[in-house]
Amino acid sequence: MRTPQAPINSGYGLRTEAREALGGRDLAGKVAIVTGGYSGIGLETTKALAGAGAIVIAPARSAEKAQKALVNIANVEQAALDLADCASIDAFAGGFLSRTKKLDILINNAAIMASPLMRDARGYEAQFATNHLGHFQLTARLWPALKAAGGARVVSLSSIGHRIAPPDLDDPNFERTEYNKWLAYGRAKSANALFAIGLDARGAAHGVRAFAVHPGGIMTDLQRYMPREEQQAMGWIDEHGNVNERFKTPSQGAATSVWCAANAQLDGKGGVYCEDCDIAVAVPPDDKGFSGVRPWAIDAELADRLWALSERMTGVRFAAA
Repeated sequence: MRTPQAPINSGYGLRTEAREALGGRDLAGKVAIVTGGYSGIGLETTKALAGAGAIVIAPARSAEKAQKALVNIANVEQAALDLADCASIDAFAGGFLSRTKKLDILINNAAIMASPLMRDARGYEAQFATNHLGHFQLTARLWPALKAAGGARVVSLSSIGHRIAPPDLDDPNFERTEYNKWLAYGRAKSANALFAIGLDARGAAHGVRAFAVHPGGIMTDLQRYMPREEQQAMGWIDEHGNVNERFKTPSQGAATSVWCAANAQLDGKGGVYCEDCDIAVAVPPDDKGFSGVRPWAIDAELADRLWALSERMTGVRFAAA
């Protein structure tokens, strides 16, 4: 059963650190995959899960960069994965399934943000293709291992950017709409949230629960396509480069992912959008605040329509029960 979209008063909050968000849970014997788990909040997520005893695989497009970041962290493995490349996704998942039969935690963390118009080999717009479709295909390929875990959790990284717009199911690749990098990002992040809704509806019967996460504002490599002047104009940094006090540290940004992935407070729950280590408040479509989730990002009917589109665009379906 889908959990109500309402806070549970977890006792955690904006400044909770990643390891604190575990709630003391021992993850020995658990297996986790964290896409982008070698940089920014992904690295802090990897550290928290591995520090609690889980074996963590941190797939990356840049093997050299990942190896340097992960070299001194116990219980962590590195593998090649490019979420914009269908063959790479299948190769990674196939390799994982050949060695491991269960997957307890999947955190779909990797993303690009506000990039110039780019397209993958299929002609798909890069933010939607990488942030959503790549993770859709990856999760589908890993589905047998998630079901075999007997209580797996999948975390889909969304963003406050979901407030910009819902996904455009009629023109997902900006073939008829003039490209706008922030509109593309908002659509992709809404898709990430809706994927969690759709996955939880299909996975709950198998013990697989899914959560969407807004990690908060954090300065990481995610801003690589944004010039300093743009970040300053948006109020993210001042003229001296000082970061806005609303922003979190990478560890604080990873906390909600870790909370959704492992904390016992969410046992038996799923299909909700979370922020600041709690289930977020549902807000009206015209809300002007900095917290809460807008209606289109938790719309079950829209989630089903996106699911069908994602199957058509990827050619991938989740294996039957």
